[in-house]
Amino acid sequence: MHRWRTASRGDHASITMAERSGKPALSPRALIAAGFGAGFWAFAALAVAAGTACYVILGGDAFAEALGDDMALLAATLPRIVIALGIAGLVWVLLPRDRLSALIGLKSGWSGLAVAAAAGIVTPGGPASAFSLLAVLAGAGADRGALVTYITAWSMLGLQRILVWDVPFMGVEFTAIRFLISLPLVILAGLIARRLPLELRLADAYRPPEDPRS
Repeated sequence: MHRWRTASRGDHASITMAERSGKPALSPRALIAAGFGAGFWAFAALAVAAGTACYVILGGDAFAEALGDDMALLAATLPRIVIALGIAGLVWVLLPRDRLSALIGLKSGWSGLAVAAAAGIVTPGGPASAFSLLAVLAGAGADRGALVTYITAWSMLGLQRILVWDVPFMGVEFTAIRFLISLPLVILAGLIARRLPLELRLADAYRPPEDPRS
């Protein structure tokens, strides 16, 4: 069994995955409880408090306007999140996770960081797609150095940012200089993450299922 671990203020929630099928082994109620944890309810309480303060201080008109803007933002963002999570789920099921773990796992060394950096550079889209794939890599057994390298490369050297912003606004020369200077920093971030004396373990290393014939 593969165990997915997330930590929030010392509290751990585990989701057990059936490796053979790639499907959750939790009941629907337990799965909902794991998805809507303490972090979700903390943000929900903060949103309610902020909305109440807006209503009391600025009045009903300002509250209605802010709520309408929030609903419009949610309507525009939700489809992207759903699509990104769907793609991440397909990647989780289709990728050979034993090979992926060997490629960017605990013993991958410099090559694992290079692969993670390249994957981060070519990952398109916004945070919904990048962090969904980051979760897939964590579940596949990537070590924290590769995870930090991946998300740092996506945020600093994302190809879509280079093509849409850097080149049109600043030109090819500036883009090339920024890319070459930033590339070692991406690898350095992964190396520092590996050396930090902290217990930041997102997922157990993936273990291929045993052959039922053995």
